[in-house]
Amino acid sequence: MTANTAAYVIGLDFGTDSVRAVLVDARNGTEISSSVFLYPRWRDGLYSNAAENRFRQHPLDHIEGIEYSIKECLALAKPEIASKVIAISIDTTGSSPLPVDRSGTALALLPGFENNPNAMVVLWKDHTAIRETVEINEAVTKFRVNYLKYVGGIYSSEWFWAKWLHILRADASVRDACYSWVEHCDWIPYLLTGRNNIHDMKRSVCAAGHKALWSTEWGGLPPDDFIDSLDPLLRGATRRLYNKVYTADKAAGTLSAEWAKRLGLSHEVIVGVGAMDAHMGAVGGQIEPYHLSKIMGTSTCDILIAPESAMQNIFVKGICGQISGSVIPGMIGMEAGQSAFGDAFAWFEKLISWPLQFIREDQRPEQILNTLTAAAEKLSPTDSNLISIDWLNGRRTPDADQSLTGAFAGLNLATDAPAMFRALVEAACFGARAIVDRFQSEGVPVKGLIGLGGVAKKSSFVCQLLTDIIGLPMRIASSEQTCALGASMFAATVAGIYPNVETAMTSMGSGFEKTYHPRKELSPVYEEKYKRYQAFGKLIQNDHRL
Repeated sequence: MTANTAAYVIGLDFGTDSVRAVLVDARNGTEISSSVFLYPRWRDGLYSNAAENRFRQHPLDHIEGIEYSIKECLALAKPEIASKVIAISIDTTGSSPLPVDRSGTALALLPGFENNPNAMVVLWKDHTAIRETVEINEAVTKFRVNYLKYVGGIYSSEWFWAKWLHILRADASVRDACYSWVEHCDWIPYLLTGRNNIHDMKRSVCAAGHKALWSTEWGGLPPDDFIDSLDPLLRGATRRLYNKVYTADKAAGTLSAEWAKRLGLSHEVIVGVGAMDAHMGAVGGQIEPYHLSKIMGTSTCDILIAPESAMQNIFVKGICGQISGSVIPGMIGMEAGQSAFGDAFAWFEKLISWPLQFIREDQRPEQILNTLTAAAEKLSPTDSNLISIDWLNGRRTPDADQSLTGAFAGLNLATDAPAMFRALVEAACFGARAIVDRFQSEGVPVKGLIGLGGVAKKSSFVCQLLTDIIGLPMRIASSEQTCALGASMFAATVAGIYPNVETAMTSMGSGFEKTYHPRKELSPVYEEKYKRYQAFGKLIQNDHRL
């Protein structure tokens, strides 16, 4: 099959709040139809407790989302297109692992576990494993080999091993039933291909390298002596996992007969190996070497790629990994990010609108965040001395520490909501600059920015501040669904329409709709504010009681 043959692919993007599907013409990237399915149990706040930093999702939300979104995409297209769908690829949030039995069935789908949060997907933003993270970081120092070498030198409570150990400790019933531990991006392709032996699951190098400490240097996952040293509960864990990983341009299999019937597609439809959302989103946004792809939503995930030859003996400290093939096969994919970005803005909106729940519905002002943005945009960066720290959901990078908290300094009786909101946005942008600075200081140049995701598309205020504070131009991807589009590019590659994903990007990419340029005249102001942000951050970090 060639790029001139009429063929269609589906990209599935499992986000924090919803699954998004796009049906795409594989020849040119034209979007035929799209669908968004909001997770009903997640929407209703089930199984999570923000006060405990516990965020869990029921796999039924994802299963129902697959069927609804794909069937709606097909219903919105011409009837004959369904028979010409040749491949599906998937991305998900990560690290969002879940416990499974030996057949690979999610425990939450088994009798007795239906309403047990510990049997569900432990979402990326879940920070219940902070204690386990401290232990992992301490354990590494006792070994000759630095098993954190390729993940910035610091393990995070958002990641695979810490979460598994926490769940094993927290719940005896899950501990007894759990045979293996699976990243969401690996489980969905396994589900769709109808496998029933967990050892047949094709695991992604993306999740394995960035979250589970997999590396060719030590022959795969860390050896048993290191994993066993963390806790006897993990003894023998690696034998229930995997020793081989795959890039996302490889096939996981074909649709099972059951899923083909449920979706109205052919059993011959190829299902690609999965990857994490930001990594496929970077491909959907047509990433280039040394241009930082910023997927800006509830959090940010920053992706940078570089040739393998340029990264010899460079190990960037404090990031979320540098893994060959995790974004584009043959290139080193580097991940960084901020644990709260859009989430921080939504938190502030919710905070100041709290009294409105006691006012009649028809009296409530609308678009609080838009109103705040308009007011904050009118303020000059010199209008107040207010400084904020953006660690409302901990710090992801540089130097992961999810126990850190946010703060404001410089409040007085003249401080109003727009000033606080502007300070919060500036803090998010200063946090983004700290990531760029870390790459630069470690010998990895950053030549420009690529903006993706909801915040990039909706807020010119945030985008302009980012470019002003970082001092680099930022192109905004045209596609509304860059992660799902990236998944469709991989699907087209897996199906053989293109020889590699770079060619798929060129043919299927939607380009850029706008470029923001830094306002050089503001550079001195933000340089001074950035120094204050760094000093305030050190104060907060040195004394968590603050």
